Amino acid sequence: MRYAVIMAGGSGKRLWPASRESKPKQLIKLVDGKCLLDLAIARLEGLFEPEQILVITNAAYAEEVRKCLPSLPAENVIGEPKGRDTANAIALAAELVAARDSDATMAVFTADHIIRPEDEFRQCVDRACLAAEENTGALVTFGIRPTFPHVGLGYIHCGEKKDESTYCVCAFKEKPKHHTARYYVESGEYFWNSGMFVWKVGAIRNALKKFLPESVDALTPVGDAAKEGKDITGLLSEIYPKLCKISIDYAVMEKADDVLMVELTCQWLDVGSWPALAEVVEQDDDGNAIVAPRAVVIDCNQNVIFSDEEHLVAVVGMDDCIIVHTADATLVCNKSDSQRLKELVDLIEQKYGSEYI
Repeated sequence: MRYAVIMAGGSGKRLWPASRESKPKQLIKLVDGKCLLDLAIARLEGLFEPEQILVITNAAYAEEVRKCLPSLPAENVIGEPKGRDTANAIALAAELVAARDSDATMAVFTADHIIRPEDEFRQCVDRACLAAEENTGALVTFGIRPTFPHVGLGYIHCGEKKDESTYCVCAFKEKPKHHTARYYVESGEYFWNSGMFVWKVGAIRNALKKFLPESVDALTPVGDAAKEGKDITGLLSEIYPKLCKISIDYAVMEKADDVLMVELTCQWLDVGSWPALAEVVEQDDDGNAIVAPRAVVIDCNQNVIFSDEEHLVAVVGMDDCIIVHTADATLVCNKSDSQRLKELVDLIEQKYGSEYI
């Protein structure tokens, strides 16, 4: 059987003040009145039944995620007591999937992407599932053919082509300098790393056992408890904070021998910052991306304007800015400074504690 796992644990400081610890970016209605988690579930329709979709999220907002996704069984939303990065989220999911079906095919997605068109995405996922089922020991990832030398993404170096859309992976590359990224794009051998995967659950468990055995040993009792139908909340609270925080790329993918890549032949956008929102929502004639119930602008160009309530946002004579209004905080900054939001949020926390975090 095929299972989907959606990782939805990040708080998204680069989308502050809309994104908070209690309401992360994947629950904010950013696109067409829908949140990113809604969109992530919708594009899996026809590939996975709701019973076969698991969401790994932060325990602090697991209940809100359950309310957001009423089609999923409540037990399919699993809260991590403490963030321990993607390797442990995937290790936990693998144990829970294996408890249901030890021969399952397991696909891993993230909740902060916009992927269009959905039909093309579904075809790519099906191809990746078939690749994992035909190569049962392989770890399959998705790559996006780069359109410009992006320095904010990791890259996948591909070698031999196994079929029309599947490649053997030579190496994973960290976020490069601009001149290196330009070489990657020009070579035609490198793809953007999407952070999404497909594998047989046995293949990823074996890889984790080899490269991250301490996490597998710690989480095995969680899988055993789930198989017996027991509540795993207490076990996770005891085990999870002790796990080593590490990404799946560092822990496994960069070390594994049998890695394949399926090209994701559709538009893929990471909505991880306010400037990125302008790429996925409709803009006015002056290039302003406005997501707000009430907004009026005069002589404004290339701004991102967001409000999540019936509060009028009025802007005059501003260009290339980010303006975000929420019930208790307002942000105004240049687009060029958007990468400094984490720095700003850390300073706010120092001054006001967790009140605005």
